Amino acid sequence: MRGRLQGFTLIELLIVIAIIGVLVAVIFVALDPATRLMQARDAVRQNDVGEILSAVKLYQVDNVEHLTSIQALSAGDVYMIVNGMTTGCDNHNDQCTTGVTGDTHCVNFSQLISTGYLGELPVSPPGEIVWDDANSNGDAGSGYTLSIDSNGVVFIRACEDEATDVEIEASR
Repeated sequence: MRGRLQGFTLIELLIVIAIIGVLVAVIFVALDPATRLMQARDAVRQNDVGEILSAVKLYQVDNVEHLTSIQALSAGDVYMIVNGMTTGCDNHNDQCTTGVTGDTHCVNFSQLISTGYLGELPVSPPGEIVWDDANSNGDAGSGYTLSIDSNGVVFIRACEDEATDVEIEASR
């Protein structure tokens, strides 16, 4: 009489597959990739806000003046940071925590880019809207805003904040 063949039964294989499926589902839910992606985009926005503010302040220190495009801004108004766009700056206010004051409230940062203080204009990662750099291929702005208070303090904000309800902002 021959010995019984070694191997797994169909029932045993199905039980192992079911256990692995449950473990994968639990791990997937625990890691919550959608939340992690939102947090990653917010981290990029926080970094970009700091980079823009540092470039503005570095220019101001080096040249003992505000950028030409910033000098004419009204205190308290909010402007979309752009690279050439002149209208449509408030088109996506429904996506901004702090909305842009008006349609022509654009602040052109081409001077910062051409003088090397910014390599290129940072563009907010796509969340609710896909932002662009305001070139002729689209007029959505950068997704970052600028305002100045009556004391000359510059505020840079990200329009969107996905992972928290706290506005992404830096000021100096």
